[in-house]
Amino acid sequence: MSDNHVEIWNKCLSVIKDNVTEQGYKTWFEPIVPISLGGDDSLTIGVPTQFFAEVLEENYIDLLRTVIKRFVGKNGKLKYSIAIASNDSAGSITLPSSNRNYPKNPIGQPPVPQRLSDGPINPFVIPGLKKLQIDSQLNENYTFERFIEGDCNRLARSAGLEIAKDPGKTAFNPLVIYSGTGLGKTHLCHAIGLETKRLHPEKTVLYVQAEQLSTQYVSANKNNNRPDFINFYQMIDVLIVDDIQFLAGKPGTQDVFFHIFNHLQQNNKQVVITSDKFPSELQGMEERLLSRFKWGLPAELQAPDLSTRTSIIREKLTDNGITFPEEVVQYIATNVRNNIRELEGVMNSLMAQSILNKKCVTLDMAQQITDRFAHNTVKEVSVEYIINAVCDYFKISPEQMGLNTRKRQVVQARQIAMYLSKKYSNASLASIGQQCGKKDHATVHHACKTIANQLETDKQFKVMFADIEKKIALQ
Repeated sequence: MSDNHVEIWNKCLSVIKDNVTEQGYKTWFEPIVPISLGGDDSLTIGVPTQFFAEVLEENYIDLLRTVIKRFVGKNGKLKYSIAIASNDSAGSITLPSSNRNYPKNPIGQPPVPQRLSDGPINPFVIPGLKKLQIDSQLNENYTFERFIEGDCNRLARSAGLEIAKDPGKTAFNPLVIYSGTGLGKTHLCHAIGLETKRLHPEKTVLYVQAEQLSTQYVSANKNNNRPDFINFYQMIDVLIVDDIQFLAGKPGTQDVFFHIFNHLQQNNKQVVITSDKFPSELQGMEERLLSRFKWGLPAELQAPDLSTRTSIIREKLTDNGITFPEEVVQYIATNVRNNIRELEGVMNSLMAQSILNKKCVTLDMAQQITDRFAHNTVKEVSVEYIINAVCDYFKISPEQMGLNTRKRQVVQARQIAMYLSKKYSNASLASIGQQCGKKDHATVHHACKTIANQLETDKQFKVMFADIEKKIALQ
C-alpha cells in the first residue's frame, strides 16, 4: 500500500486544481512532493518550509481534509516533512539533503540538488538556508556614541541599549520607535544593530527599509519565490524595519510580514520598527499587525530641547575639527528647533561657507543661513501660551480647562490645546497632558486624533480652528 503515495497524491491534486486559483495552485501545491503512505493511513508530503505548511493549514485545511479522506480513507491523515537542509556552513548549502530520496513528482518536480559557491548570492531566492553571511546594511557612523542623549529620546535610547545587550529576551519586543521626520529614528536603528553585532557577533542582524522589503516581496512573488523570501527573513536574529508606514495599503506585503513577525516573536528573535506615528494611528494597516506592534514598547522621539540641540552642535563641530564662536552655537541652537536634520543642514552650510570662502563663521553669517532654513518651518511656542490663547477664544479660564468635566466647550478647548501644543511646541505628550488638566499620554493621543478627524469632516469646525491657530502661528 505504501507504494501508492505518488498515485494517491496525484489524485488529490486533480481535485485540488479544480478548487483553487491557478496562481494558488502553482504557488502552494506544485512545490509539494509526496513522500510516503503509512500503515496508519497517513500521507506524508514534503514542503519547503515550516511557513509553507502553516499557509496550507490556514488557507486550505478543509480542502485538504476532504481529498485525503476521499482518496486515503475515512481515517486518512496528512503529515508534513519540512525539506530544509541541515548544513549550517555560511555561504554554502546542499538542496535538498541527499538522504531524503524524494520520488519524482510528475506535476511539480523537486528542486535539483546543487552546491552553492562562497561567492555573492541572492538570499531571497534560495530555500532552506540555515546560516548565511549577509550584509546587515548598517551605517557604521550611526553609533550610540554619536546619538546625543536628552529628555527627548532617553526612553528609546535606553531601550535600544537593553535590546543590544540581550536581543529578543527583553520586554521591548517589538520596539516601535516613532516620531516626525529628522528626529533620529534611522540613526537609533543603526546604533541598535551595530551594538548588537559588537556584543553578539554570532547574531544575524538586518536593517531594511519597509519600501525595500515591499519591493523584494513583489519580486519574489512574481518569480514564485514567496516561501523562500519568507524563509530568509525568518532566519534573521535581529530584524530592523525602518518606516513601516510605507506598508500601508499593501495587503500582500503586510500579510507576509505578519507571518515573519509571528515566527520571529515565537523564536525569541528581536524586531525593531520605526514609524512616523504612534502604532494605533497608522492608517491602511491590518488590525492584526497593529495589535502585534502594541505587544512591546512604543517609544517616541521628540524634538530636541535647547540643551540637546547645543550638545548636537558641539558634537558635530568636534567630529569635523572645527570651532564656532559660542554666540553662533547658541544662536543656532536657539533658533533651529524642529528637527536634527535641519540643525545639521545649517551646520553643514556654515562649515561649507567657512571652508570655501576661507572666512571665520560670524553671528551675521549664522543669522542669514539660519533664517533661510527656518523660513518655512513651524515656530515653537510654549504650551502655556497655547492654553491661554485657546481659553481666550472660548472665554474660559485655564483653571476651568483643567477641571474634570464633560462640558462640550471645555472638552473641545482642552483637545484643541493638546493638538496645537503637539504641533507648535517641543513639549512631550506627557508634559502636554500634565499642563492641560493633568491628563495622561494616551488622552493626548486621543485628543489629537479627534481634532484631526474633525478637521477632515467638519467645515464649520475647520473655520473656527483656523481662527485659533492663526493667533498661535503669528506669535
